[in-house]
Amino acid sequence: MASKLLANAVRRNLCKPTGASFLRRPFSTATAVAAVEPLEEESSGISMKGVKISGRPLYLDMQATSPVDPRVLDAMLPYYLSRYGNPHSRTHLYGWESERAVESARAQVSALINASPKEIIFTSGATESNNISIKGVMHFYRDKKRHVITTQTEHKCVLDSCRHLQQEGFDITYLPVKQDGLVDLETLRASIRPDTGLVSVMMVNNEIGVIQPMEEIGKICKEFNVPFHTDAAQALGKIPIDVDKMNISLMSLSGHKIYGPKGIGALYMRRRPRIRVEPQMNGGGQERGIRSGTVPTPLVVGFGAACELAMKEMEYDEKRIRELQERLLNGIRGKLEGVVVNGSEESRYAGNLNISFAFVEGESLLMGLKEVAVSSGSACTSASLEPSYVLRALGVEEDMAHTSIRYGIGRFTTEDEIDRAVELTVKQVEKLREMSPLYEMYKDGIDIKSIQWAQH
Repeated sequence: MASKLLANAVRRNLCKPTGASFLRRPFSTATAVAAVEPLEEESSGISMKGVKISGRPLYLDMQATSPVDPRVLDAMLPYYLSRYGNPHSRTHLYGWESERAVESARAQVSALINASPKEIIFTSGATESNNISIKGVMHFYRDKKRHVITTQTEHKCVLDSCRHLQQEGFDITYLPVKQDGLVDLETLRASIRPDTGLVSVMMVNNEIGVIQPMEEIGKICKEFNVPFHTDAAQALGKIPIDVDKMNISLMSLSGHKIYGPKGIGALYMRRRPRIRVEPQMNGGGQERGIRSGTVPTPLVVGFGAACELAMKEMEYDEKRIRELQERLLNGIRGKLEGVVVNGSEESRYAGNLNISFAFVEGESLLMGLKEVAVSSGSACTSASLEPSYVLRALGVEEDMAHTSIRYGIGRFTTEDEIDRAVELTVKQVEKLREMSPLYEMYKDGIDIKSIQWAQH
């Protein structure tokens, strides 16, 4: 195995004697931690950024990123160690074998979405793919098309790309969603205009996990001959995707959401009927001139391997993750009242469970759950103290939007981790509710919403 070769090499380098002592650092592909900001290891636990915990926390934040599957790493390592050629070098073996690896990965990615390898453009990730899709399409067709339709619950990079177009004079319609987080198809249909150049709707929402009715949206777009773009970063490898059945024109994909490496993604671009974009980067003309820059062979190989594994194991993963999600939700609901699932419980990806806890402040709950790595929403907006704009778009009241926690379950999550997460969550919610005067009033039968609070 390539990972064993690398591990041995690293051990030899790290375990050389220095003076009378030896520097020993155990290396593991599964648990290696980047030493960018060293952890303060103490006998009582770990201290970092002013937070002290007894050990490394359980990881339940799979929507932010997923661990690299060891089998993916094994596929990547030869292209770091021995097959390190530039895939665009045409004159020698190193370039040829790298080019072959890139094209093989392109076929692996395309097979997962029922597309042609010629329709796959490698990018740095879904954010770049979203920018190319939204800005690129509208800039290319700017003379005839001046209108974009998207939803209020899209990823921030889609919303920001649309705001950028607005500053350039384009019209943007931000569709509301229903209480379950799904788009109203008739509202979408009524919003399409003769100058609509693009409809962009996220396939699986990154915060609440709802799955939009893609085939129905695709049919509406086909009826009006409008290109359909979707951000499928959270959907790839987790739910079945067929670009033909869904009539998708452009689709943004990401590697690190499906147990692949960070820094690599792809853009699906339909060839028939052909969709055109204006490149957002100038350079050597790689990737059919749409995304210039040297294609990073090891990352692409890892992305391809992750897609192939997802294709083989999707059904098994989905069944197992759904069982773990039910275990988590039932465990929490069985011990706590006032627990609300945000978004549709029927049309959703099981690995994303977004819950609000009444009478609990979300940030306090997060800080109390130091032994569980969870989040209160998108990693791209987690620094904001404002309640999630996604939950507000669903009509969730501000106090409940502030109390939401997103649990992300994945391929390597265990039953023991779920049980421990339930235990810690219940313990912390009960602790915070004991300190909440509102919860005391609620238990006494007082209708909190009917109270008119005096202002001072």
